[in-house]
Amino acid sequence: MDKENKLIPGLPSGFEDRWDKKLLLKKKLLKAIEKNFIKFGAVALETPSFEISENIGSFLAEDEANPMSDVFSFQDGEKNITLRYDLSSPLARFVAQNNQELPSIFKRYAIQNVFRNEKAGNGRYREFMQADFDIVGNVNPAQANAELCNLISSTLLDCGLKKDQFSINISNRKIVQGLIDDLEISEDKQLKVIRAIDKLDKPGFSLKGVEDLLKKERKDKSGAITKGADLNDEQVSQILNFLKIKDLKELKETLKNPLSQEGINELEQVFEVLGYGSNLNQVKSNFTIVRGLAYYSDFIVETNLNFKVTNNKGKEVDIGSVCSGGAYAKLISRFKGVDIPGTGISFGVDRLLFALIQLDQIKVDSQKPVLVCVMDEKYLKNYYEILDLLRNNNINAEIFLDTKKNLGKQLTLANKRELDIAIICGENEFKENTVTIKNLKGVKGENNKTFPKANLIDEVKKLI
Repeated sequence: MDKENKLIPGLPSGFEDRWDKKLLLKKKLLKAIEKNFIKFGAVALETPSFEISENIGSFLAEDEANPMSDVFSFQDGEKNITLRYDLSSPLARFVAQNNQELPSIFKRYAIQNVFRNEKAGNGRYREFMQADFDIVGNVNPAQANAELCNLISSTLLDCGLKKDQFSINISNRKIVQGLIDDLEISEDKQLKVIRAIDKLDKPGFSLKGVEDLLKKERKDKSGAITKGADLNDEQVSQILNFLKIKDLKELKETLKNPLSQEGINELEQVFEVLGYGSNLNQVKSNFTIVRGLAYYSDFIVETNLNFKVTNNKGKEVDIGSVCSGGAYAKLISRFKGVDIPGTGISFGVDRLLFALIQLDQIKVDSQKPVLVCVMDEKYLKNYYEILDLLRNNNINAEIFLDTKKNLGKQLTLANKRELDIAIICGENEFKENTVTIKNLKGVKGENNKTFPKANLIDEVKKLI
C-alpha cells in the first residue's frame, strides 16, 4: 500500500477504546456492582446483542415519523433485527418466552453493552455498558421500589463514592398523568408533554425551554428547532405551576385528580419502607423526573452526582443520571398470553466511569508485574527459574523478551510502563546464589538490594 492510500487510524463518533488505569477502574466498578446485585438476591442473565425489531419495540425516538431512528437496525432475511438499546426490552422478551420455568418473583441482573444511534459527547456514547437489576412478578410495589433505592445507595458507596456525592431522586408517573388527564391533553400529545417535563433538569434546559417544548416549538443555541406539543396557554401555565412545587405535602394539597393522588400515596409508601432501613436520607422526591421512555407506568428513579464533571476541553458538563429506572406494568404484556409487572434500575457504567476517573479518589490495584531482566543469554534458563518462582507464589511477573537489548533499554521500558520492580541478576548473583532487586520507585543510589535467592519472595512482597 503506497503512502497516500494508507489508512488513518480512528474511531466513529460515540465509541471509545479503554485501557490501563481507566479499564482497571471500570473492572473495579463492575466487581462492586455485580457483588451488590448478587447480595440483593438476583441471578445473572445474558441475552444476545440482537433482537427481532418488533420484539424489542421502539421506545427511544422522539421522531414519530421515524420511530427506529435512535437504534441500529438491519435487514435479516424476511425480518428486521435491532442491536439492543437497553436491557429491559430483552428481559421482557425473555420472561414472556420462559415464564413457565421462572419463579413467581424473578430477580435478574445483566451487565452488557447496549447501542444507541444518537448524538455522543460528555460521557454519552453510542456503545456503552449498562448494569441492570430487575424484579419481575406480583410484589408489594413499595417494598420492591424501596429495595431498588437501597441497592443504588449500597452499590455507589461500594464503588467508592461518599453519601454527599450522589442523590437518588424518585417520583411517580401517575402524578403527571393525572394532571395531563385533568388538562384534557389529547393522547397524541401526551408523550411529547412527558418528554418536555423530563427535560427540565437536563443540560442546557430551563423552565423557559420546557415552556417552549410545551408550546409550538423550541429553538436551541445552534438554531435547531424541535417541534413542541402545541398546548394552549392555560395547559402550559398549569404544567409550569406544577413544576415549581417541590414538597410532597404541598403537591398532595394541590393536585386533586384521583390518579395523581394514587401516585402521591404510592410515593409516600416507598418513603415509609425506606424509613425501615438506613438509606432514607439518601432519597428525595423530584416531581420533574418522568423518564422519557414510554413503557414506564408509575415509580421512577434517577441518580445524579453532586460534583463537577468536565469534558476533554475542561468545560464543566452535566452528564445526567448515572443510575435510573422505574416500574413497567405493560412492557411484558405486549407478548401474547403474558401479563407480568416489573420494576428495575440501570447503571450507566461507562458514564459513571467517565465521572469517577476525574474524581481521582478511588484507588485501583494496578497489579503491575515484576520484570525479570535478561543480562546474559547464557543464563536464560536461570531467569526462567526466577520467573516461575515468582508466578508460583502468585506474584505477577514477566521476563524481558529480547536477549539482544542492553539493561538500560530494558529499564527504560520498565519506567515507561511505570513498573515498580526489576530483578537484575548477572554472573556474580548466579555464582553466589543471590538476587538483586531494583526498586524503580525508590531513591536513586539507594534502590538496589542484593540478598540470598531463598529470600526473593519475602523481599518482593515488601515492595508490592
